[in-house]
Amino acid sequence: MQGKGLVKFAAIALTIACLYSLSFTWIANKVEKDAQEFAKGNAVKEKVYLDSVASLPVFSSLSYITYQYAKEREIPLGLDLKGGMNVTMEIALSDMVRNLANNSTDANFNAAIKNAEVAMATGESDFIGVFGREFEKISPNTKLSPLFATKENSANLKIDASNEDVLNFLRKSADGAIDLSFNILRTRIDKFGVTSPNIQKQQGTNRILIELPGVTDPDRVRKLLQGSAKLEFWETYDNAEIFSLLQNVNSILASTIKSTDTSSASVAQDTSKSKLAALGKKDSSAVDSAAALSKVQAEQAKQNPLFALLNPATYQGQDGQVNLRPGPVVGYAALKDTAKVNSYLSSAAVRAVIPQNIRLFWGVKPMSEESKVFELYALKTSNLGGGPALEGDVISDARSDYDQKGNPEVVMVMNADGARAWRSITAAASADPNNKKSVAIVLDNLVYSAPTVQGEIPNGISSISGSFKVEDTQDLANVLKAGRLPAPAKIVSDYVVGPSLGAASISAGLISTIAGVIFILLFMAMYYSTAGLVANIALLVNLFFLMGVLASLGAVLTLPGIAGIVLSLGMSVDANVLIYERIREELAEGKSARLAITEGFKKAMPSILDSNITTFLTGVILYIFGQGPIVGFATTLMIGIITSLFAAIFISRLVFEWLLDRKKPISFSIKATQNLFKDSKFDFITGRKRFYILSSVIIVAGIISAFTQGFSLGVDFQGGRAYFVAFDKPVEVENVRSVLVDEFGTAVEVKTFGSSNQVKITTAYLINDNSDQANDQVSSKLASGLKKINPVYEIKDSQKVTPTIAEDIKTSAIYATIFSILVIFLYILARFKRMAFGFAAILALVHDVLVLLAIFTIFNGWLPFSLDIDQAFIAAILTVMGYSINDTVVVFDRVREYIGQHHSKNEDLPSVINNALNSTLSRTVITGICTIAVLLIIFIFGGEILRGFSFAMLIGVIFGTYSSLFVATPFVVEFIKDKDKAKA
Repeated sequence: MQGKGLVKFAAIALTIACLYSLSFTWIANKVEKDAQEFAKGNAVKEKVYLDSVASLPVFSSLSYITYQYAKEREIPLGLDLKGGMNVTMEIALSDMVRNLANNSTDANFNAAIKNAEVAMATGESDFIGVFGREFEKISPNTKLSPLFATKENSANLKIDASNEDVLNFLRKSADGAIDLSFNILRTRIDKFGVTSPNIQKQQGTNRILIELPGVTDPDRVRKLLQGSAKLEFWETYDNAEIFSLLQNVNSILASTIKSTDTSSASVAQDTSKSKLAALGKKDSSAVDSAAALSKVQAEQAKQNPLFALLNPATYQGQDGQVNLRPGPVVGYAALKDTAKVNSYLSSAAVRAVIPQNIRLFWGVKPMSEESKVFELYALKTSNLGGGPALEGDVISDARSDYDQKGNPEVVMVMNADGARAWRSITAAASADPNNKKSVAIVLDNLVYSAPTVQGEIPNGISSISGSFKVEDTQDLANVLKAGRLPAPAKIVSDYVVGPSLGAASISAGLISTIAGVIFILLFMAMYYSTAGLVANIALLVNLFFLMGVLASLGAVLTLPGIAGIVLSLGMSVDANVLIYERIREELAEGKSARLAITEGFKKAMPSILDSNITTFLTGVILYIFGQGPIVGFATTLMIGIITSLFAAIFISRLVFEWLLDRKKPISFSIKATQNLFKDSKFDFITGRKRFYILSSVIIVAGIISAFTQGFSLGVDFQGGRAYFVAFDKPVEVENVRSVLVDEFGTAVEVKTFGSSNQVKITTAYLINDNSDQANDQVSSKLASGLKKINPVYEIKDSQKVTPTIAEDIKTSAIYATIFSILVIFLYILARFKRMAFGFAAILALVHDVLVLLAIFTIFNGWLPFSLDIDQAFIAAILTVMGYSINDTVVVFDRVREYIGQHHSKNEDLPSVINNALNSTLSRTVITGICTIAVLLIIFIFGGEILRGFSFAMLIGVIFGTYSSLFVATPFVVEFIKDKDKAKA
C-alpha cells in the first residue's frame, strides 16, 4: 500500500481532532448532569448553578475550558430533538419603497407596488425588480426619479436619474434594510437568553431564518421579533451625578433583604462545592474552605446587594486613589447578573427613590467578547413625557466613513427639523468645556453608542468617532438608518416543537441509530467472516469520524440528520462490499491473499468513486435548495460519504496490511456464503418487457389516482397552520373535524397521527393575516374546540406557513429535482462517454420518482401514518435518486468493463449485460439488504415524525434497486440496439 505513512498520520490527526471536538459535548453534558443532580428538579437552582460555573475552568490544567466555552462548541441539537421554535421573518420592502417616496399618493406608483406584492405571493423573489417592471407596464416612458429624488435622498439620487439608477438605489436601500433588520433581530435574540440560537439571512431573498432551541413561550417570541425598532437620542448624566443615588439604592436593598432569606446564600454555598467537584478537587479541607468563603461572600452580598452584582465605574489614579470614571457609564455587570440588577432597579422600594428624569439602559454589546460584561448608562429625559431628546425619524442619511487620520467613523445627516433640534442638544451638551456631556444613541432601549459632544453642531451633519472597527461603524450606520428605513419584519412561517416531542425524538433517534448499527455489524460479521470484522472496524471508525466532523463544524443535529447518519452507515458498507466481492473474484482465480487484496482494492476503486460522487452531488443539491432540517440531513449525508470513503478505502486497507504482515488468516466468507450468488445465471434482459409493463401499470395507476384523489400536500407546500395534538385517550377523527369546522367556520383537515389518541390538524384559517390578533384568534378557537373534544390534551408541535413561503418551497423543490437529474446526467455522460448510459440512467431516475409519487397517492389515506408531500418527502426523493444512481453506476461500471473485454466481442449484447449484472448481483443484494434493513429499523423505531419520510426512503430504495437491474440496464440494451439499427 503506497503512502501508508501518510494515511496513518492523517488517521491519527483526524482522530485527535475528532476527540477534541467531541470532548466539548461530553464536558457540557457532564456539567449539566451535575447541575441536575444538585438542583433535584428545581429549574431555578439548576440555572443558578450553571450561571455560577459558566466562567470557571472545568479542568485546573486547562483554564480556558469553561462550561460556557464547552457549551458554545458542543454538537447543537435541532428543534425536533430539543424543542423550540423556527421562525422565518420577511422584511416588508413595499413599506420601505413607500417611505423612500415619502408615501406618495401617485396612483401609478401605488398600483405598481400592489401588483408587485401580488407577484411576490406567486413565487417572485426580487421585489424591487418586479416593482420597476410593473411601473413600466402601467406608466411607460415615465421616470421614477421625481418620486424618489426627495430632499432626504438627494445625497444618493438626482432628480434626472434614470429608472435603472432609481432601482439600483432601491436595491441598495433594501440590502441596508435587510442588514439592519438582521442586526436588530440578532441583538434581540441575544438579549432573549436562548442557548445556541441560529439566525441567518436567506441569500437572494428579503427573508431571515431564526431558530431558537428550548423556547417555551412562542407568543413572547413573536411579539419580540415583530416589534418595530425604536431609534432615539438621549441626553446623559455623568457618572459622578449618579453614584450617590446608586449608593442609596444599595442601602435600601440591603435594608429590605431580611436575614431569614437565606436561599441565595444556600445556593451559593452548595454551588461553590459543586464548582470544586467540577474542578476535580475532592479533599474535604478544600470543601470546608470554600464553604467558609461562600458564607463570607453571601454575607457581603446581603450587605451590598446591588454592588455585589454591579461594579461601579471607577479607575485608579496615579496617586493610587480610586476615582469615579467620567462619562455616562455608571456600572458594569456580567451578562448573567443583568436580569437580577434589572429586578433590583424595578422594585417598588427602589423606584420610589429614583427621580423620574433618570433612565438606566444597558449597552448593546459586551465590553469584550471574552468578558461578557455589559455597561449600564445613565440617561436624562428631555420632556415632561419622560422621553428622549430626539426621535430617530429625523435621520436622512448615515454612512460608514474614515476621518482625517484614517480611523473609521460614522457620518450622520439629519433633516431640517432634526438639524434645529440637534443644534440645541449639542450646544447644551458641550456648554461646559471642563465637563462635556455625551449623547446616547439608543435602539430598542439598548445603547449602541454614547459619543462625547465636542461642540455645537449647527448644520445637522455629525461625525461619530471612537475606538471603532469598520464593522462597528457599518453596524452603527445601519442602526441610524432605522429612522429612515422603517421596513417592518413580519413572521411568514413558524414551527414550534414542544419539549416532550423533542425528548421522544431523541429517544427514537438513538434507538434507531443503535439498532441500525448493530444490525450492520452482525450482518457483515456473519457474511464476510474475518473481512466482515475489518469492515465493522471501518464502520465504527466512520461513525466516530462523522460525529467528530459534525461537532467541529458546529453542524446542527436534527432528526432527519440522525436518519442521514444511519443511512450513510447503511450505504457505507457498499464500498466494503464492492472491494470484498472483487477480492473474492481474485481469490477464485487462484491469486494469493496479498495480491488479491491489492487487486480487489484497485479494481473496485472506479465503481466506489463514481457511485459516491453521484450521491454526494445529490447531497449538495439538497443542501443548496433545502431549508431547516433538510439542510441537516444533507450535511450529515455529505460528511458521511466522505468519512465512509476514508474509512472503507484507507482504514480497512491498513487493518488488512496489519493482518498480512503478521501472517494472520483472512477469510472473506463463511461456509454458508462462500458460493452464494457464484455462477448465477439470471436472465435480466430477455424478459425485460414484463418489467416495463409492471412499472408502467404502477405509474399509470398513480397518474389516475393523482387526478382523481390527488396528493396530500404538507403545510409547507400549500400554506396553512398545522398542529400535532395528543389527547389522554382515543378520539374520533370525524368528531374532531366537525367540532373544529364549527369553531373556524372553514374547512379543517384532521388525520390520525400514529395512534388513535394523536391527530394532525391542518387549516388555512386567517393564514394571510400576520397580525398578533389573528394568531391569538386562531389559538383561542383551536383551544376552545379541543376542550370540547377532550379537556386533557397537549399541542406537541405547531407550524404556520404563509402561501408565499409555500410557493417558494414548491418552486425550490421542483428546481432541486430537475437540477439533480441534470447534474447526474452530465456526470454519467462525462464518465461513461456514451449517451446510452446517460439516457438510461435518467429514465431510471424518472421511473423511481414516478413510482414513489404513485405509491404516495394510491395509498394516501389507507395507511396509518402521514403520506404528505412536503420538504421531507423531497429530501427522500433526492436521496433515493442518489442511492439509485449509486446502484446504477456500479452496474454500469461492470457493464462497460465487460463490453470492453476481448471475449465479449464474440457474445451478443444481452449476454454481455446479463453476465455483468450477475457478476454484481451479490454486491447489489448485500448493499440492498443492509440499506433496506436500516430504513426498516428507522421506520419502526424512528417515531411518528420520521414515519412518512422513512417509508418514502424504504420504498424508494426497493424500487431504486429494482430499477438498476430491470430498468436502467435493459434500457442501455434498447438504446445501443437502436443505434446499431440506425447505423445499419
